[in-house]
Amino acid sequence: MVYVWAQLNKDQIVTFWFGMTFKACYLPWALLIFNYILRNAIMDELVGIFVGHMYYVLMFKYPQDYGGRTFLSTPQFLMRWFPPRRGGVSGFGVRPASRRPQVEDQGGRWGRGYFWGQGQRLGDN
Repeated sequence: MVYVWAQLNKDQIVTFWFGMTFKACYLPWALLIFNYILRNAIMDELVGIFVGHMYYVLMFKYPQDYGGRTFLSTPQFLMRWFPPRRGGVSGFGVRPASRRPQVEDQGGRWGRGYFWGQGQRLGDN
């Protein structure tokens, strides 16, 4: 689950222990290193990364990028319990909508699409 989430949100910045921040695509590997330090074992994490990668490739990468068929499908009882779209939250097997803002021509506006106005100088009456 962590690997699939990390791949679907690659550019998301996450905060790990001690305030360390990095992109979400590195989170499974950071957890692997962290668990190696704590438990001196990495096999569970490696298996999880491998299984997550296979799921990601078969469910998202291969069908979307290469036009191949979908090898995996979500069982219908899970689709009934967790619908694909409910209030902007994705369900099982549905890639979340992009959170990146759409680039539009803002005309006279500047910055990130906000019109800030002229404002007032501090100390002026």
